[in-house]
Amino acid sequence: MNIRRYYGQIVFITQIVTDRKPIFANPEMANLFKEVLRNVKLIHPFKMLAYVILPDHFHILIIPSDQCNFSKIMHSLKLNFTKTYKVKTNFTGTLNFWQKRFWDHVIRDETDLENHIHYIHNNPVKHGYVKEMYEWLESSYSIWKKRGLYDGFDDWNEPQEMLWGE
Repeated sequence: MNIRRYYGQIVFITQIVTDRKPIFANPEMANLFKEVLRNVKLIHPFKMLAYVILPDHFHILIIPSDQCNFSKIMHSLKLNFTKTYKVKTNFTGTLNFWQKRFWDHVIRDETDLENHIHYIHNNPVKHGYVKEMYEWLESSYSIWKKRGLYDGFDDWNEPQEMLWGE
């Protein structure tokens, strides 16, 4: 299979845990994922535009720096999370934590960008985890709400925002 990757643009990425195991339903594992992602960002710089972490997969919207590309970011993220997870859970032996490939989509224009930000924030609703986007704590929803993207929605009691450091 020959997969063509485009670099140097905003990219939407989806990665699923093997067999859709709900590892990130455990808040400790979701926090571990965020910690590893922050460390990967130091090695392979990128700007995080939006994210959501669900029990068995995640979506991110990033702009890789000129020094790296999203394939390197994902390779590092998957490898480092798996290693850290094994240490944290005292797992020995081989572990195929992630599905082999991730899905990516290069953002084409402002409408495409806004659609993918909404898709990310609505994903917990789509999967039936919550009724409203603001209820899911593991996403960038509250950041975008403060930026005015969701003006016109009722004023909700929003969760504390999680900063990724742009």
